[in-house]
Amino acid sequence: MSVSRPSVHPVEAPPLIDVAAQNGLRVRMKDVQGMPGTAGGLALRLCQLVFAGVSLAVMASTNDFPSVTAFCYLVAAVSLQCVWSLSLAIVDLYAISVRRSLRNCKVICFFAIGDGITSTLTFAAACASAGITVLIANDLNRCAVNHCKSLTN
Repeated sequence: MSVSRPSVHPVEAPPLIDVAAQNGLRVRMKDVQGMPGTAGGLALRLCQLVFAGVSLAVMASTNDFPSVTAFCYLVAAVSLQCVWSLSLAIVDLYAISVRRSLRNCKVICFFAIGDGITSTLTFAAACASAGITVLIANDLNRCAVNHCKSLTN
């Protein structure tokens, strides 16, 4: 009886080809929660708008608002933040309604730069207002006159 033995013939593996480089395909950006053009991004923009509006209303309702430069600076910075947040919320709402993606690198960079500028201005204005508030609170114990009004005149 003749039994055949199985023999293994080595087969060379095909060379690895980078399909993305061959076809010129681009890599898509990852989905990040809260990115522009998503429901999370719209919710964050609306929260940003609401908080900036509350800050604007509180600062504009103070008695010393027109006479203290730091308070005026804070109102101006928060007003800019409101306009910026409202405009980006409208862009997000439009992108969601027409089902467009805002995954363009230039658009994301524009949003990030605008957010950086408005947040820096708002933070600087808030720090200046806090410093003036502490100064006024400490001076009121020693005298009844607001010195910030006399400095601006």
